Amino acid sequence: MRRVYLVTYDVSDDKRLRQVFKKMNGYGEHLQYSVFQCELSDKERIQMIAELNTLIHHREDQVLIFSLGPAESYNANATIALGKPYEFVERHAIVV
Repeated sequence: MRRVYLVTYDVSDDKRLRQVFKKMNGYGEHLQYSVFQCELSDKERIQMIAELNTLIHHREDQVLIFSLGPAESYNANATIALGKPYEFVERHAIVV
């Protein structure tokens, strides 16, 4: 089952910040500065966490991962946006 996650990070070093940003681009959609929306399987979530663990400095940096529920029942209309409207970005796995 795929789930939707909101991933935010606060990384104190510019080099590590760029590395985390690049890594997150492979897992989700960039919504705002240091905020990504990801649709992941359990395996992908575990892999993402393992990869981020090697990039961050655990005493200085923070990554927060919020589960927003199953992808197939996620209700983007439940999100309240002030200012620019929030647009849910759907990602689908392509099997070749």
